[in-house]
Amino acid sequence: MANDFKSLFMLDPEVTYFNHGAYGGCPEDIFNAMLEWQKTLEKNPSKYMEELYDNLENSRYSLSKYIDCDKDDIVFFNNPTTAMNTIVKSLNLNPGDEILSTDHEYGAMNITWDYICEKTGAKFIRTEIPIPYESKKQFVHEIEKNITSKTKMIFISHITSSTALIFPAKEICELAKSHNILSFIDGAHAPSQIPLSIKEINPDFYAGACHKWMCSPKGVAFLYTKRILQDSIDPIIISHGFGKPPKGSKLYSGSNYLNYHQWQGTRDFSNVLTVPKLIQFLNDNDWVNVAKNCHNLALYARNEISNLLDTQPISSDEYIGQMTSIPIDTDDPGKLKAELSKNYKIEIPVTSWNNKNLIRISIQAYNTKEDIHKLSDALHEIRSN
Repeated sequence: MANDFKSLFMLDPEVTYFNHGAYGGCPEDIFNAMLEWQKTLEKNPSKYMEELYDNLENSRYSLSKYIDCDKDDIVFFNNPTTAMNTIVKSLNLNPGDEILSTDHEYGAMNITWDYICEKTGAKFIRTEIPIPYESKKQFVHEIEKNITSKTKMIFISHITSSTALIFPAKEICELAKSHNILSFIDGAHAPSQIPLSIKEINPDFYAGACHKWMCSPKGVAFLYTKRILQDSIDPIIISHGFGKPPKGSKLYSGSNYLNYHQWQGTRDFSNVLTVPKLIQFLNDNDWVNVAKNCHNLALYARNEISNLLDTQPISSDEYIGQMTSIPIDTDDPGKLKAELSKNYKIEIPVTSWNNKNLIRISIQAYNTKEDIHKLSDALHEIRSN
């Protein structure tokens, strides 16, 4: 089955690709659908722009059904980092206010919080979540014991980037609500890797990517904001969507949230307009079952590579989706990554996190056990030299 799926993607057949979690991979049919939208734009740009908001609404509607929320509570961004910055820069933070998070967060998010805290005098609290990670209850306890009267928001990843762990988003949002604290979930890795229901999680804010595990063209992400908070979120860019729209204008909806953030100057939305076709592709190919098979293959990969490297898993099975990070003993992570790429045509990240080196394996529909054996053989050969 995996070999059949590989033919649907545009990846170099000579390369063993284990880095879907970073930049994804787009099926050729969806990529071609994006090109068709670009051609439609160039044939009659004025007509394309007049119809754009209806087409964007169609994309929002399709995505909202897929992630279980209202279509008017999500807006498209180029990436989760931009979406996150929109929220962060709208917060009214004062000296001493605290943002409570973990020591597993994505680097760009850490940089953003450090930036805004330096400007406002707020504090970014990174709760240590020890590995091996084996208990939701313990996770919630570690976060809760760091809540103070100054805590304004809890910010966590749904699935972490470096450590590839599934964190208890729903339980953390419930905890935040019980303390009258805002909740913000970085869900870059969640859509299509694991089942996702925004309504069930009930966050105040949720930023996710479609160009990772959903396999959209690059540059498709979304921001969900709870309805009651939408008017408090300022756009990063002030453009025609800001202020009172002209009467009868087709370019504006009745929502300030959509007006402010959806239009920020001329932009090619062809990638975003593929979302309905993309979700149809996922449904037609039973992607829920594909994700389950990939999860099982990820566990197989973790066990094989962990045994080879003589290291212990950093979590129990239930906190692994289609990615798994494995501790690896290397003096130079960058050199090892480059050697795997150059000498073995294996693309896989090798990174440092909390003074530990990790190799992260992403499993998508096109990966096979043979790919894992190729990685195992390459690592064995490198370690033997």
